[in-house]
Amino acid sequence: MAKLGKSCGVDDEHQKQDKEIRETLSHIKHKILVMSGKGGVGKSTVAAYLAVALAQRGYKVGLMDVDLHGPSIPRLLGLQGSILPGTKQGKARPVPYLENLDVISIEPLMGPDRDRATIWRGPLKIGVIRQFIADIEWEDLDYLIIDSPPGTGDEPLTVAQTIPDAKALIVTTPQEISLADVRKSIDFCRTVSMDVLGIVENMGAFNCPHCGKAIELFKAHGGMIMAKEYGLRFLGSLPIEPDVVQNGDAGKIDILEKEGSAFKDAFQKMVDLVVQILDQSGEQQAAKQPEIAEKPEAKDGLVIAIPVEDGKLSPHFGHSKEFAFLETENGKVKGVETKTPPPHEPGLIPQWIAQQGASVVIAGGIGAKAMELLEQKGIKVISGAPQEAPELLAEQYLSDTLVTGANVCDH
Repeated sequence: MAKLGKSCGVDDEHQKQDKEIRETLSHIKHKILVMSGKGGVGKSTVAAYLAVALAQRGYKVGLMDVDLHGPSIPRLLGLQGSILPGTKQGKARPVPYLENLDVISIEPLMGPDRDRATIWRGPLKIGVIRQFIADIEWEDLDYLIIDSPPGTGDEPLTVAQTIPDAKALIVTTPQEISLADVRKSIDFCRTVSMDVLGIVENMGAFNCPHCGKAIELFKAHGGMIMAKEYGLRFLGSLPIEPDVVQNGDAGKIDILEKEGSAFKDAFQKMVDLVVQILDQSGEQQAAKQPEIAEKPEAKDGLVIAIPVEDGKLSPHFGHSKEFAFLETENGKVKGVETKTPPPHEPGLIPQWIAQQGASVVIAGGIGAKAMELLEQKGIKVISGAPQEAPELLAEQYLSDTLVTGANVCDH
């Protein structure tokens, strides 16, 4: 591998590197830049866990840490080993972490003095990031996850210019002070024509270990509201869980396999959405919208019925104690009314929903008989929707951005 930070200063050498970058990127299917407008929101944790979770699902993954001044990835993962010479002259191999996950970061290149400050100006940083792509022997990858420092400086700009088909996954916390900086990240993406994969809200509710009740220590639903405001996908809210901090300090990833962990469940659902958005759309459509639920052609005057529980979609259609009925006008939600359904008896709830004037039902899990009865009454049924606020689900449906999964029947 060429010496990091060295400026070639020769046009033909720069063109040669451009060619090597294009060759490397052609063997990488999906590129995700994990970024944030503000530090301390858990961006590196999301990037590291996303790479690990994808690798655990059998995908071939690369994790590139371009935070050159404060690399966190090696310590979050407890990364051991160093970069070794590659099979080609001037090339190097990334550090293996799992059988199908390799990592590159500035820290393994620092030798024993890993706490030494990296004091570099823009041109040096740009050169290093380009070398992370051109001079590293990445294998054919399904995903390349890129952890960027907070803000909109040299590092994310270099990624945007060097990897033009990368998509941004923006991490925030619910508070306004974080959301204000995220708005700058969204503006950055639009300025450099980078697609935004979605917004992830980290450090959401805290589940009480005694009663299990969700406690909102900070402002609630800020990320979801912002995603709605900007017409972006909301990929989910990750709860506060002390084990995440303990895992990070210890360089472990046990939290991703901890049964009963609210963080693990929420994170895996977020990964489900990422995979669905990118993989199920096909190679030629990976940079466009995901597969979405079909909808009636008419957008005006719809009434959308959604089973709800604690302000979010209830996963069990037939056992839901409340339904939200959302009136729409000009492709937007005009009003919301919550109603109590009749007892859970065969055929009663579909008939009742029809009497309320609903034309669309958005559900998580719904039985085949209930679906059949609704469709017989001319009501369109969308199953497998995520557990989000009914207003958000309706807005996503109306804007063709509702991502659905499997219908888990609620027998």
